[in-house]
Amino acid sequence: MEQKDGRIRTVVKIGNQTYTVVGKEPSDHVLEASGLVDDKIKELKNKNPYLTTTQLAVLAALNISNEYVALMHRIEEEKKEED
Repeated sequence: MEQKDGRIRTVVKIGNQTYTVVGKEPSDHVLEASGLVDDKIKELKNKNPYLTTTQLAVLAALNISNEYVALMHRIEEEKKEED
């Protein structure tokens, strides 16, 4: 976890692979986000042990995107109710 040129390097482990993430977000943010992805991949692998790493990654991305979209819709609905 080093800073270089204003960028923060964070080493994470997702699906038994190690990645170095470089960005502006603090390391704790990157670790939390990568932990969610890793948890989703593990969940999917437990349910579908025959899936390839690529299939697991795509399904994890789709599941997380679905959760994000649902949350955004809920926030929009709450804002409409406040108005």
